Order: sequence, then C-alpha cells, then structure tokens
Amino acid sequence: MHVIVAEDSAEQCRAAADIFERIIREKPDCTLGLATGSSPLGLYRELARRCTEEGLDFSRVHSVNLDEYVGLAPTHPQSYRSFMDANLFDHVNIDKANTFVARGDGDAAESLAEFRAVLAQRARDVQLLGVGRNGHLGFNEPAEQLAAFAHEEVLKESTRSANARFFESMDEVPRRALTMGMADILQAKKLVLIISEGKEDAARRLLLEETVTTACPVTMLRLHPDAVVLLQKKLADAIGYRG
Repeated sequence: MHVIVAEDSAEQCRAAADIFERIIREKPDCTLGLATGSSPLGLYRELARRCTEEGLDFSRVHSVNLDEYVGLAPTHPQSYRSFMDANLFDHVNIDKANTFVARGDGDAAESLAEFRAVLAQRARDVQLLGVGRNGHLGFNEPAEQLAAFAHEEVLKESTRSANARFFESMDEVPRRALTMGMADILQAKKLVLIISEGKEDAARRLLLEETVTTACPVTMLRLHPDAVVLLQKKLADAIGYRG
C-alpha cells in the first residue's frame, strides 16, 4: 500500500488526477471504476480541466460506477447517475454509452444481474474509492461477513444519516443500495482511495493498525498489491501518521 500525504486539497486532487491521467494516456480504451460523494469532487474537476485545457482524451474510455441507491431513477437529482453527469461526464468528451451506473429504479434483481454482467465483462484498470466514517467501501457496511460480489445492501442508519444532508428529509434517504462487493473492488488492477476530513477513525484503522477485518471494510485494501491512499497532511497529523 502506497500512501501519499498531500499538503492540501488541491495537491491531493492533482496527485489523484496524475494517476488517472497516466492510465488514460497509456491505455486510451481503459476502464475506470468511479465513485461518488464529496471525496472525488476535486479530482473530477481537475480531470475536466485537463480534458478541456490539456487535451486529456476520454473519447475511448469506459467507466463502471461503484454503487447506486435502490429506488431512485437515473433522472433523480440525488441518483449517482445524475451526480456523475453533473460532476464529470458532462465536462469531458466521454461517450455516455460507454459509462455504466446501475439502475436504481425498476426491478432490483434485473438491475443487479446487469451490474454483475458488466463487471464480469469489463476489467477495471483502476478503481476510485472513498471511505465512510464507519469504514465502509461503496455500500459494503461493517458486518461479520461481507459479500464478495455485487449485491443489494441494507444501509446502516449511520450511513443514511451521513447522506441525509443531500435530501430534504431523513425519510427520503434510501434504505437500500446496489454496490460492488469486496471481491469486485479488489479485482481492479489498481485502487485509489481518497480519504477526506472527518474520516479519522477509518484512516487510523487502515494506516496505523495491522489487522484486516470485516468490521472495518477499508482495511481490506491491505490485501491489494497496488493500492494508493491519498490524504491531506492535517488529517495525517490528526491521527499521528508519520509514514
């Protein structure tokens, strides 16, 4: 596991973008595993800037997203399809036919079957990740056992509460989601985890402890041969990480 400690958010985003740019330029038809939430926003803005100003070409790139809420149509403003369009896809020259975000509406079993088929067909060259306060990856919540492959997950109330700020009321926050499983995540050739502020406990368990446990799914990154973790210096200092 390679850890990059950045001075600030801008440096953190540039470091993540450098990784993605190198993969795209070396393999123009690569497949990117993408994620939503606040952690990747700066990365997406930087990739869009490089596309517009520096000619970073997404025209042959494919993508597969980590997860999606059950019950939200792709057009819902809080769906992860809407998030990806608004924050990345609408700002780069990617063919949206080459992007995949599992459908949250309709028959969940059919959506899950399609999700699994896409994952089986497209090997991801890199998988972007954020982490929840409780250590969840995607929507793989802490538990005695974790699902290996894409599945429907019942969200913990702590996760729903953390996402409630995006909805008008807690009642509107979905209770279930479709998500890649842990084996799906670990099968990507490279993992890039961006840890943002407020995730001190998860960062501490990943970076300062040596255990791998389903009670904190992010610790599974220790099992991957090419995982990169990016965090800001103030977070590293807060948890006492010295490299």
